[in-house]
Amino acid sequence: MGLLRVIMPPKLQLLALLAFAVAMFLLENQIQKLEESRGKLERAIARHEVREIEQRHTQDGLREREAAAAAALTNSEDDLVIIYNRVPKTASTSFTNIAYDLCGKNRYHVLHINTTKNNPVMSIQDQVRFVKNVTEWREMKPAFYHGHVSFLDFTKFGVKRKPIYINLIRDPIERLVSYYYFLRFGDDYRPGLRRRKQGDKKTFDECVSAGGSDCAPEKLWLQIPFFCGHYSECWNVGSQWALEQAKYNLVNEYMLVGVTEELEDFVMMLEAALPRFFRGATELYKTGKKSHLRRTSEKKPPTKESIAKLQQSAIWKMENDFYEFALEQFQFVRAHAVREKDGELYLLAQNFFYEKIYPKN
Repeated sequence: MGLLRVIMPPKLQLLALLAFAVAMFLLENQIQKLEESRGKLERAIARHEVREIEQRHTQDGLREREAAAAAALTNSEDDLVIIYNRVPKTASTSFTNIAYDLCGKNRYHVLHINTTKNNPVMSIQDQVRFVKNVTEWREMKPAFYHGHVSFLDFTKFGVKRKPIYINLIRDPIERLVSYYYFLRFGDDYRPGLRRRKQGDKKTFDECVSAGGSDCAPEKLWLQIPFFCGHYSECWNVGSQWALEQAKYNLVNEYMLVGVTEELEDFVMMLEAALPRFFRGATELYKTGKKSHLRRTSEKKPPTKESIAKLQQSAIWKMENDFYEFALEQFQFVRAHAVREKDGELYLLAQNFFYEKIYPKN
């Protein structure tokens, strides 16, 4: 028995074919739309991922920059070097004792520059060695160097980052009187140490009256050359050039120069400006035992006649000119840093800020 074949009429075949074609067209259209939607979704996901990566990179970069800035600040503070080229008999030991008392707590090193016979002028080879030590001796940083040496210009040796210089000076006659009696009677810091002029009982007034060499006006010439530095002219007694160079160095090379008569103010301003070294210094100065420890023994104030005689000299006039210049500069800095209320000194708060910072993030 054979199979029965059903032959669809031509019109129905055409309609079926047309319906199939329409269905395929619609299906392909839907598939294309799905492909487009998938493409849009993938691009959206990709953009989102890119934004997330950029945001992470930005945040990471910000954290890295903040960490780098913090590290740089820490490294910068840990790389600090202070040089206190102390002038004899200006309360230098009292002040240095504060640095020694704070070095353990504030984590820095104190180094005494002990020159042969307290010679304030270094040889050229020692200058090179000293500059190299100060700038490259990383194990000692941050460091506070002190010693009876005259100012040394580090830029002459190709140094990019110079140390911070600070100092104290004193009324020139009061300084000389203190030094005169110190050489004869010492002080209460090391009372058993034999001094160079021990046994000489002559008072300062008797020395001036007799025209002695230890109280001569030439002995006043010390603070100017200490600030003037390692130039031959600095040590020519009465040099006008040395006086002008000392003034120039004071305002251009020293961060702060105080005066013995206002030592507490000097300490307070250093604590505000350099807390890495001097945090706690003001309280220590007020309450500590060592801050007022060193006092010259047997010191007798000079008479008005002795003072007047010294003040007639051109050397006193120059040294006093330098002292008055330093005092005026110190008082100017202090006036912009502290205020006095009820007999107490107070540091001024920060009085500047930043604004209009562009570009905006």
